[in-house]
Amino acid sequence: MKKSTVKYSKGEIGRVRVVDDFLPPPDQLVLREANVKVTLSLSQRSVEFFKRAAAKQNVPYQRMIRALVDAYAEKQEGRR
Repeated sequence: MKKSTVKYSKGEIGRVRVVDDFLPPPDQLVLREANVKVTLSLSQRSVEFFKRAAAKQNVPYQRMIRALVDAYAEKQEGRR
């Protein structure tokens, strides 16, 4: 199947509208939350599960566990 190519021409391109910059600065794009290190004992079965699941998503398994705990806490806070 042949790919179509874009043909550019010289001259005006029609009505142009300037849009105000609405994006935040780069240092505000990635919000870092304060993390607290804890020691937690999990079953080997659980850790192996998260390692397999995280490998499929190409993320660290600790990040996946943290996201799960965060989602649980947010859901529980909403039930008050």
